Amino acid sequence: MIDRFIKEKKEGSVTGNDWRQDRRSQKEKPRLLIVDDHPLFLRGVKTTLEDSGEFQVVGEAPDGQRAIMLAEQLLPDVILIDINLPGMNGLEVSRVIKRRQPQSNIIILSVYEDDEQLFNAIKAGAAAYSPKDISPERLVDIVRQVARGNYIINDNVLSKPTVASRVLNQFRELSTTENENEPIFAPLTPREVEILDCIARGNSNKEIARSLSISDQTVKNHITSILKKLNANDRTQAVITALRHGWIKMSSDISGSGHS
Repeated sequence: MIDRFIKEKKEGSVTGNDWRQDRRSQKEKPRLLIVDDHPLFLRGVKTTLEDSGEFQVVGEAPDGQRAIMLAEQLLPDVILIDINLPGMNGLEVSRVIKRRQPQSNIIILSVYEDDEQLFNAIKAGAAAYSPKDISPERLVDIVRQVARGNYIINDNVLSKPTVASRVLNQFRELSTTENENEPIFAPLTPREVEILDCIARGNSNKEIARSLSISDQTVKNHITSILKKLNANDRTQAVITALRHGWIKMSSDISGSGHS
């Protein structure tokens, strides 16, 4: 089935949207791409996720170039990427893929937890950042949440005051460098501004839905609209753009959270 799709895509008889709509109608499991240069670890991750019965591993890649090619061909829902790849590292690969396939959610895996890596994973648009020495059950849970559209990397940030402070400081710096030649109107609806403000506070989709009394799907629809209107690859970039233009503000309670 995958080979047929790739062939038809090259011949122009099927589009990425057609493929995704067809898969949704068939209610298929979330499709995964695993990127790691260690065959033994890659095989273990694949076995763990497939044995859960919740996912379908559609591709494997040992390096960044192969990962970028497969991501474009297979359009996976979730991509697990080792941060220490040969050649292009995992963060560089993530940035390229998010620019080309913003609908694919990325999980960055690392041998050890590092604040600098976490900060750069956020900038690269990753939905999750995790050490490799987690339990199989935890890995399945992370992939499950990311496949549902949750950005659990927010949890990492909230547990790391230094990283949270650094992210917020970057937002503040960017918010003071607005280009005076750019339009000062906001292209977002009042509801979209509300949702973007919640994202800036680190709220998950479920938390946003609960606080605004709307459904999770409505939140996802609004976020898709926001990313499209702001020409943003991910939530972080959308927040930065909105802060730069003054469409949302850093509230005092958020600004002080990095100093606790």
